[in-house]
Amino acid sequence: MLRLPKLYAPLKTVLYPRYPRLPPINHLQLRTMATESTGTHKDPVTGEMISKQELKRREKQRAKDGKKAEKAASAQKPEAAASINEDELNPNQYFELRSRHIQKLKETQSPNPYPHKFDVTMSIPNYIEKYGQEGVIESGTKLEGTIEALAGRVHNVRLSGQSLRFYDLHAEGTKVQIMATKQDAKSPDTFAADHEHFRRGDIVGVIGTPSRTKKGELSISPSQMILLAPNLHQLPSGHFGLKDQETRYRKRYLDLILSDDVRRLFITRSKIINYIRRFLDHLGFLEVETPMTSMIAGGATAKPFVTHHNDLDLDLYLRIAPELYLKQLVVGGLDRVYEIGRVFRNEGIDLTHNPEFTICEFYMAYADMYDIMDLTESMVEGLVKYITGGNTKVTYHPEGKESNKVYELEFARPWKRYDMIGTLEEKLDVKFPPGETLHTDEANKFLRELCKKHNVDCSEPRTNARLLDKLVGEFIEPLCISPAFIVGHPQVMSPLAKYHRSRPGLCERFEGFMCGKEFCNAYTELNDPFEQRLRFEEQVRQKEAGDDEAQGIDEVFVDALEHGLPPTGGWGIGIDRLVMFLTNSTNIKEVLLFPAMKPIETQANTAGPVGPGGQV
Repeated sequence: MLRLPKLYAPLKTVLYPRYPRLPPINHLQLRTMATESTGTHKDPVTGEMISKQELKRREKQRAKDGKKAEKAASAQKPEAAASINEDELNPNQYFELRSRHIQKLKETQSPNPYPHKFDVTMSIPNYIEKYGQEGVIESGTKLEGTIEALAGRVHNVRLSGQSLRFYDLHAEGTKVQIMATKQDAKSPDTFAADHEHFRRGDIVGVIGTPSRTKKGELSISPSQMILLAPNLHQLPSGHFGLKDQETRYRKRYLDLILSDDVRRLFITRSKIINYIRRFLDHLGFLEVETPMTSMIAGGATAKPFVTHHNDLDLDLYLRIAPELYLKQLVVGGLDRVYEIGRVFRNEGIDLTHNPEFTICEFYMAYADMYDIMDLTESMVEGLVKYITGGNTKVTYHPEGKESNKVYELEFARPWKRYDMIGTLEEKLDVKFPPGETLHTDEANKFLRELCKKHNVDCSEPRTNARLLDKLVGEFIEPLCISPAFIVGHPQVMSPLAKYHRSRPGLCERFEGFMCGKEFCNAYTELNDPFEQRLRFEEQVRQKEAGDDEAQGIDEVFVDALEHGLPPTGGWGIGIDRLVMFLTNSTNIKEVLLFPAMKPIETQANTAGPVGPGGQV
């Protein structure tokens, strides 16, 4: 027999049990007796079957060894932390260090850094509302017997020795302090080790008791903190925030994490859209959806994006406006319809233009431009009161929030009206040709000379409509600081608007301007199919002359008009630009969650397709 040292004496019994000599028995009896002789308890570490007494002895020894290891680790941790100051690491170094730590947690699952679920009892705003009121919790006390579970993102971490840590927990634009103490912890012995897992930017769950510090700050005293989703990157300083504009636009998620002002701006944007929707719903309008792609780019004067349908082997255009579809619905008997959605125009990117943007268009049977003008004033004035708490005045810094130049916009009705031809004649001290001749070659020569005389630049093709538009942009639009209407457009500028009932050559159209920029456009809609066909044909001639923004002939729309469109008022507003003016933003990128950006050229994206939206 193999001789074992005394240390393994208990093991000897297990390996070589002594059975008494017995008469033959069946196999079931043999298995039962062997189990009883070798022990009835399984060692969870070695897998051996041992006696109850031996198992107790081993567990006691292991617990003793474990405590020694924990003490040694606790004594070494401050020294290890001192050797690596994470604040001094560059972003790449921090990411590598943090990634290794989280990968280790994924392997050990102690704890799992990406749990599936955390039950929250209330939001942080509700927590503040419920427990933040004076008298609910006295300073320096806890609300014993009450347990709440909160979740959010850690923004600041402050250590006060090995037994006390403070965290700022942010969620939904609010924050509450976590006051974590060793004595409140569910596992006091592992308090320091457990809190080594948390960093700024981590999403955590907190289970604890509502409390106040001695200085009176509302807090939660946790019995348990759970890592829900670690942040592998260095979070920029809460004091300095995220200053680089490019990074802010490309990484909007980071911008929202760090800036409550940005968060509030996009909440205001949502409120503006919600108000417009409720305003129209209240007036009996029906919200509808129309196609994003079509075979003809119509409904506005703009250069479209082209895409391709593989199955049909057909080039299609992304819509530049939903207008023609919406008017077909009015023909069909939906007397009041509107749509809020994206449109796409393949034009330049600047402070007030983005290739894709949000508009609202509505069409109202048995209304004209004058009804729509009144409705616009009512809607926008009410909207401003809604977001300002009752005020009709808004301040706007046209050169940025840091500049001293300030506009005070007055939205109270009625708004000022500028007649296009009359105001140009007054400003330029000239007499324009009669309205019914503004589409002729003689008028084109007159407009070219006028632009040249006043140094107004207009690139080719220098059509009558484009020349007029440049003159308006130079001499009338800058007059519109508070919201105002420009009216009396020549028909040559408005292929979808109805002719003016009393001024030959002009049409019934208005544009809304503020801060020198257009924000809405409306017509008494053209419902004469014969006239509409002639307007489309004129647009085709302009397109053949080189105007990429001119429209083609939409035969389906003309056919709809031939079935009868009632007298109708139509209106469209640029949501993004309206949000800019009402939130004191001078760059359209500030009011778009994901604005169009040029891709960053790297080896990864120059060799293949770029990422979503070109934002790499």
